[in-house]
Amino acid sequence: MIFHPLNIQSFKPLAMNNPFYYQPNEVCLKVQKEIVNYIESKTEWQKEISAGKMFGFLIVEKNDGTIGYLSAFSGQIQGKENYDFFVPPVFDYLQENGVFKTKEREISEFNRKISDLENQTQDISQQSRAFKKSQDILKEIADYKEFIQKSKLNRERQRSNPDLSDEDKRKLIAESQFQNAELRRLKQRYDVENINFITELSKHSDTISKLKNLRKQKSEDLQKYLFENFVMLNAKGDKQDLLQIFKEYNNTIPPSGSGECCAPKLLQYAYLHGYKPLFIAEFWWGRSPVGEIREHLHFYPACQGKCKPILNFMLQGLMVSSNPLEECKTQDFETIFEDNFIVVINKPAGMLSVPGKSKRVSVAEIAKKRFGEESMVVHRLDMATSGLLVIAKNLDVYIKLQQQFENHQVAKVYYAVLSGEVNRSEGTISLPLMPDIADRPRQKVDFQHGKPAITDFKVDKVDNGKTYINLYPKTGRTHQLRVHCAYRDGLSHPIIGDELYGEKSDRMYLHAMKITFTHPVTNEALTFESKPDFNI
Repeated sequence: MIFHPLNIQSFKPLAMNNPFYYQPNEVCLKVQKEIVNYIESKTEWQKEISAGKMFGFLIVEKNDGTIGYLSAFSGQIQGKENYDFFVPPVFDYLQENGVFKTKEREISEFNRKISDLENQTQDISQQSRAFKKSQDILKEIADYKEFIQKSKLNRERQRSNPDLSDEDKRKLIAESQFQNAELRRLKQRYDVENINFITELSKHSDTISKLKNLRKQKSEDLQKYLFENFVMLNAKGDKQDLLQIFKEYNNTIPPSGSGECCAPKLLQYAYLHGYKPLFIAEFWWGRSPVGEIREHLHFYPACQGKCKPILNFMLQGLMVSSNPLEECKTQDFETIFEDNFIVVINKPAGMLSVPGKSKRVSVAEIAKKRFGEESMVVHRLDMATSGLLVIAKNLDVYIKLQQQFENHQVAKVYYAVLSGEVNRSEGTISLPLMPDIADRPRQKVDFQHGKPAITDFKVDKVDNGKTYINLYPKTGRTHQLRVHCAYRDGLSHPIIGDELYGEKSDRMYLHAMKITFTHPVTNEALTFESKPDFNI
C-alpha cells in the first residue's frame, strides 16, 4: 500500500509548507512514528541504512477528501527502488535488461579492460626498471670496454716495432674497427631492449587513453539518457526533463542522483494520482556521513544542489508557504563607532552582510547610502549571526583592513549558547572545512581537501542543559563556528537556533561580541564590544 490513510479530524492548511523552511507539527510526528515503525520492521535493511539514509513523506488529500500520506526514501535500498510501502521512482532505470543496465554493463566492461591494461602497464614498467637496473649487460659493456683498452695498448706496442709489416698494420686497424663495432652492437642491444619497453608502454598508454575517452563519452551519454527520462510534473500539469529544468534554473548540468531524492518522488506520485499536497517533510535515519552533520530522526529541509532547481519547477501552480529566509525584509543596524575612515556597526540577526540570493536589504547596501558609495563591508557575518561588523569608507582603507584579516592580526570573540552540556571548560578545535557542493551553503569537515579552520573556546557556564560559551576563531572559514560547535569531533552540540546544523528556534544564538584591530590610518589599537541581545 502506497497511500496510507490518516485518522485525523482536520488537516487542511491553506498552503503547503515550504520544503526548504518548515517546522514539523504534531501530525508530522505521528506520520514519522508510523514510518519509523515500518523501517524498524525491515530487519534486513538495518545494516545498510544505519550508515545513513534520508526518508520523507508528503501528507496529501484525495479528491474524496480522504487525508493520508505518501512515503519515500532517497536513492536505493539493497539495490532496489520499488517497495510496496513507498512511492516508486520517477523513472525506474534498474530493470535488468533495460537500456540503463545494458549500457552500465558496457561501461563496466570498459572499466575491466582499462584495469587489465593498467595492470599490464605496471608489469611492463617494473620489467623496464628491472632491466635498467640489471648489471649483467652493463657489466658486459664495461668488461668489453676494458678489453678494448688493453687491446689498444697492445696494438700501440706492436706499432712501435719498426719492422712491423704493412699486412700486420692492416690487421691491427681491422682489429680496432671490429672491437669498436662490437662495442656499438652491445650498446645497441641495450638500447633496443630499452626502446622495446618504451614502445610497449606507449602503446598501452595510447590504448588506455582511448578507452578512457570512450568510457567518458559513454558515461556522459548514459547520464544524458537518464536526465532526459526523468520527466517531472508540476501542479499546473507542465512537464520538463531534468536537463531542461537545470538549464532554465541556472544553466548547469544536473548533478548525479538528481530526481532521486524524497521530495521530487513524492510530488511526482501525488500529481500523477491527482492528490493535493498538504505538507512535506524529510528526516534522517542512521549515522551522520563522514564530515557532515546529520542527526538520527531529525527533520531537514530539501537539499539545495539537487532539489532546489527541481522543486522550483515542480511547485509551480501549487500554493506554498514562503521561505522567510528569502523574503524581502528591511532591517537597520546600530552604529557603534564612526570616523572619516571606518565605521563599526552592530548587525542584527536576520540581516545580510552583503547582497545575496535573498531579497533582504544588506548592510553593504545601506552603508553605501549612509557612508558613501565607496563604502565596503570588510568582513562578513552569517545572516543569522548578530554582532560587530567593520565597514571601510574607501578602497585604500578596505585593503589595509583586509590585510590585517589575512595576516590574522584581528582578534574576534563570539558568544554562543549551545544545545547541550559541553564537558570541557576550554580548548581548541581544529577541523578543516570545505563547501558541501551538493547542498550549499552547508559546509563539511574534510581532512583531505578542506581548508584549515581553528577555533579556541572557553565555557562561560553550563546551566539547565545549555552551554554558554566564548568562541575565539583563529581562521575565518564559512560557518566555522557553527560546524565546530555541532560536529561530533568538535563540541558535539549545535548552536541553539542553527537551522542548518541543529534545530530551529526564535533566532540563532551566536553573537560577534568583541573585535580588536589596528586603525588603518592612525595605527591606533582599537577594541569594540557589544553584549549579546538574546536571552534563554
